Amino acid sequence: MPPLPEILSQLNDDMRANDTWGDVAAYIPELARVDPAQFAIAVTTDDGDVFTAGNADTAFSVQSITKVFTLAIALGRSGDQLWRRVGREPSGRAFNSIVQLEQESGRPRNPFINAGAIVTTDEILTGREPRDTLAEILQFVRAAAGDDNIHINHSVAASETAHGHRNFALAHFLASCGNLNNTPEKALGTYFHHCAIEMSVRQLAMAGRFLIETPKFPRMILPQRIRRLNALMLTCGHYDGSGDFAYRVGLPAKSGVGGGILAIVPGKASIAVWSPGLNRYGNSLKGTQAMASLARAMGWSIF
Repeated sequence: MPPLPEILSQLNDDMRANDTWGDVAAYIPELARVDPAQFAIAVTTDDGDVFTAGNADTAFSVQSITKVFTLAIALGRSGDQLWRRVGREPSGRAFNSIVQLEQESGRPRNPFINAGAIVTTDEILTGREPRDTLAEILQFVRAAAGDDNIHINHSVAASETAHGHRNFALAHFLASCGNLNNTPEKALGTYFHHCAIEMSVRQLAMAGRFLIETPKFPRMILPQRIRRLNALMLTCGHYDGSGDFAYRVGLPAKSGVGGGILAIVPGKASIAVWSPGLNRYGNSLKGTQAMASLARAMGWSIF
């Protein structure tokens, strides 16, 4: 097997050799302006080494990947009572489906679809102010990455707020079913801002270390919750494309419409990949291809 740096370099070359990049998330104007023809990948191994290729230090909007961190915080605070408000099953529908939420009486299918993430954010926010909640989320992400140079892009947050009509519809429906403790505006303001956190793949791979479950890194959450988070990332982390990703890659992973993917090789590595163009599921087109190739080349799979 070639060394990991050589594999990553070849992956970078392979991804750039094909001009089919996918489409950026045009429904968020700030993301619509991003050049789709970009690619970056970073791997943090269990012994602390970091290997990268491509635009590894370019910051991008991690979007729904922050749902991994907010779920970790919510479970730490509320424990299993969170599951009274949100389920743990794959959705089989688009990440912003209103139909499914109505069919299931306002209890979102899982914490990674938009409605579920709004409920998770609401759980963290309850009894606190948005600025304090966002400070806690940022502190958690920075501690996980070992890097204080991670920030919220307020222009992206403002863009999402101005155009997040479907998310407002989801939040109001949740409130109508008694599944929001805060006002829709307060919960969504917090949600939009944590989704607007920016990181490079180098920072994101480092931030994922707490999910590797190794004694070499600081423990952020209990081991049993690490396993549960990884299970949910495998079954629900790519929305209605989760089954396809699990089939092709075989690793727990969470995607975001900014084009990022955070994947975990339990006990071995944290991987971050970014390419802004998306496939039909709303997941990174090149990122998914690169993850499948990397998993094959390294023999990484939970199966």
